[in-house]
Amino acid sequence: LEKMTDLVAVWEVALSDGVHKIEFEHGTTSGKRVVYVDGKEEIRKEWMFKLVGKETFTVGASKTKATINIDAVSGFAYEYTLEINGKSLKKYMENRSKTTNTWILTLGGTDYRVVLEKDTMDVWCNGQKMETAGEFVEDGTETHFSVGDYSCCIKAVSSGKRKEGIIHTLIVDDREIPEAVE
Repeated sequence: LEKMTDLVAVWEVALSDGVHKIEFEHGTTSGKRVVYVDGKEEIRKEWMFKLVGKETFTVGASKTKATINIDAVSGFAYEYTLEINGKSLKKYMENRSKTTNTWILTLGGTDYRVVLEKDTMDVWCNGQKMETAGEFVEDGTETHFSVGDYSCCIKAVSSGKRKEGIIHTLIVDDREIPEAVE
């Protein structure tokens, strides 16, 4: 494996199916452009005469659209920005924290990352979309699923405040799991 000598940028992108690593090589003398997602080469272009521009590819199980923008800053300096679904990475992650809940937990010595997509109520665990069963309960809803031998439940209850909306809580074997901040 050749060494990544032209590596100019590395980003970590948290999606429902996991945290993905995006690496970008830009040969400013050869014009080479290489994009890796989770260590796998997605795009390779050798000898590009135009040193600025963009590369678009997909990330993760849901094939989320990602674009690397290459802009000249001054002389031979370049700036690399990553967009996810047409938004800057920062904006995308801020919006994502409003549309998803994430919990990181260890069960029986194994680490799990559970993600709830609030708009669809889809639940993901370590990159797999989970089979769930939803039910209405007295104070809201419960979404049940299993992780290994553990029964899990995401409770959705109204906060009673319009600005806060619905509060989602993950409960595993009667234990409340604190939400993770990514």
